[in-house]
Amino acid sequence: MVFFASMQLSFREVSRPTLLVDVDKARQNIFHMARKAQRNGIRFRPHFKTPQSAMASLWYRDAGVEHITVSSLDMAAYFLEAGWTDILVAFPVNLRTANQINALASRCKLGLILESVETARHLEAQLLHPCDLWLEVDCGHGRTGLPIENEQSILQVSRELSMFRNLNFKGLITHAGHSYQARGLSEIQALHTTVKTRLIALKQRLKASGLDGLQLSYGDTPTCSGCEDFDGIDEIRPGNFVFYDWMQVEIGSCKPADVAAVVACPVVTTYPEQGKAVIHGGAVHLSKDMLKDTEGRPFFGMVGLPAEGGWTAPLPGCKVVSLSQEHGVVQLSKEVMQVLRPGDLLMVYPVHSCLTADLMGSWLGTDGLKYTMMPRP
Repeated sequence: MVFFASMQLSFREVSRPTLLVDVDKARQNIFHMARKAQRNGIRFRPHFKTPQSAMASLWYRDAGVEHITVSSLDMAAYFLEAGWTDILVAFPVNLRTANQINALASRCKLGLILESVETARHLEAQLLHPCDLWLEVDCGHGRTGLPIENEQSILQVSRELSMFRNLNFKGLITHAGHSYQARGLSEIQALHTTVKTRLIALKQRLKASGLDGLQLSYGDTPTCSGCEDFDGIDEIRPGNFVFYDWMQVEIGSCKPADVAAVVACPVVTTYPEQGKAVIHGGAVHLSKDMLKDTEGRPFFGMVGLPAEGGWTAPLPGCKVVSLSQEHGVVQLSKEVMQVLRPGDLLMVYPVHSCLTADLMGSWLGTDGLKYTMMPRP
């Protein structure tokens, strides 16, 4: 029977897919990012969408964090109840939620993002309490925000946003999500330099037009992990870095040893002649996010084994190659197939830990605690 360090629950008691988190690694990841922000003299506003746990939020407090990012108003309410009072909702304002925005803004310093004057006007008409406001700029991700090339529109919208009474216009916000397409530190750093340079130049042009004192909010795990120079940026908002995952390893954001989360999946059957096993662990546990190997074949996670104090590093030639709703098909090396039996556990390093954690709903830490997550609405 294998135990975690200081853990009361043994692997024998794991009977279904279970998210496991190496607490020491996760806390180390937080402190490392907090120190980076401190070295650069910028605000650290981590995104809580990855752990989604009031219990785990204490780790951030230990690192000196006072400002947080969330992905929804429901998440803002959850962390407000946990004592966090400076919250940025990094999702475009939904005008149908004005009542919820007012309820939150009456109790905390609430930040909102949008990209149109029309939305701001409707929001201003419904607000009962002041909110901080950020104008979203698209620096290449192609999801939301005014394209950074469209300087005239950004200038025009910024001027109007600065005139509202209940909306405190803070500055420009972006998410360089196209960094997830990078492979290797050199690509990450080149993208970071380009985005940062363009943002700072845009801020200077806004300043020259009379909009002084605006801030730049910037955030994505690859660039915040792989780069050191944040001169000119006012705050960073990475989220995935607390657990990391195999996608971040492939990008070059972290080393395999930095990945703090795995999913323990029971083996239900083995096919030694095919070099495969089937686990209880499917798309509803791991998500359908995938990567491709060097031959272009998709895979959905790397695989390790239980070990004293936790789990092994990913094993060569062992990966999840197919997922359905509850099933996962795992390709395994001959060495692993020789010792693997139904009822054993395989430890899957997820491709995307944010979605995996959200799907799992709770997780076990190597400190012996079960970490509850934000309840579903």
